[in-house]
Amino acid sequence: MCGRLTRRKLPFLNKASEVILKVSALCGGRNGLYLEGSICGVPCLMLVDTGANVTLVRTDLAQKLKENFIYTSPNISLKTATGEKAEIHRKLDEAIEYGSRKFPHRIYVVDITDPSILGVDFLQKFNFTVDLEKNEIRTGGEEIPLFSASAEHSKLCSVLAKEKTIIPASSECLINGVPEVSGKFRYAVTDIPSQISQKGVLVAATLVDLKREAIPDRVLNLDNKPQDRRQRSCYCDV
Repeated sequence: MCGRLTRRKLPFLNKASEVILKVSALCGGRNGLYLEGSICGVPCLMLVDTGANVTLVRTDLAQKLKENFIYTSPNISLKTATGEKAEIHRKLDEAIEYGSRKFPHRIYVVDITDPSILGVDFLQKFNFTVDLEKNEIRTGGEEIPLFSASAEHSKLCSVLAKEKTIIPASSECLINGVPEVSGKFRYAVTDIPSQISQKGVLVAATLVDLKREAIPDRVLNLDNKPQDRRQRSCYCDV
């Protein structure tokens, strides 16, 4: 018998091309501009990131929404401006709210430090204009104020880890902490000042809401030995 055809898989038919979603960074830090809003009625701080082409929500916050998540293909990944990658868990279609207005939009669920990140996809879809001089965004005659995490006058308060956490060598993790701070302050920036820093430990500087039951701290262990974060997680500038 001649001319026998054998079944063969063609590689280009099986491998989907990778889709890269972009964001400036996984946390806003001191230079970020934020606004107060809510997603499906859950209040949260939102970082306005004109370097992001998607809108994101933090994983633990998304779990509170009790909405049906949409499957996300494994060939889709998130990449920061510095080349850092983050896994996209799911996505959902939900309303982002400011005051009395609701903006239905697609949101991706990612392990970020800020509660939510608004990308240019959201800003362009609803014709928002960003005014950095007045620190506000505008749409349809409505002005929404933005505020910065930086402050001229600040003081330190410690943040205690809610439970004993061992960070493996050369790894990164999120630690839930509880602030020791007066109730007069609402927002703070997580950090470890140089004069009290622990060798081999870095904490991502990000704006946090002190009225939350737990403050997520992104901690990086640069040492080749595990680090015990039993007591102090980080510090806050308030």
